[in-house]
Amino acid sequence: MTKTPEQKTDQIRIDKWLWAVRLYKTRALAREMVQGGRVHYNGQRCKPSKLVEVGAQIRLAQGFDEKQITVLKLLEKRVAAPIAVTCYEETEQSKQKREENALARKNNAFFAPHPDHKPDKKQRRELIKFKAR
Repeated sequence: MTKTPEQKTDQIRIDKWLWAVRLYKTRALAREMVQGGRVHYNGQRCKPSKLVEVGAQIRLAQGFDEKQITVLKLLEKRVAAPIAVTCYEETEQSKQKREENALARKNNAFFAPHPDHKPDKKQRRELIKFKAR
């Protein structure tokens, strides 16, 4: 009997599950994030070999954002994005916090605008002189 990717399994490592549900692009990256303390399982740091259970709370970092999710299904193999989204549920507080942080980052961009072009050689020399004072 062969297992389908969507078939439930009894035990799966957290790094493999995070990769399978597409929360991280590679399994190595998922493992690195778990080892680095960026992933918490039921409120505690864990090792990449931690076995995931249905109903567990996982807090993880993705770029600037932090997500709080609940495990709904266990997967062993990486699946398509529409299927992967059904395997976990993000909490409402997590969604609100991510939206607030995105808005704050957007507002910060208005106060620190980026110039249209890089300074040329003469402008760079002037900047160096100004900073040296």
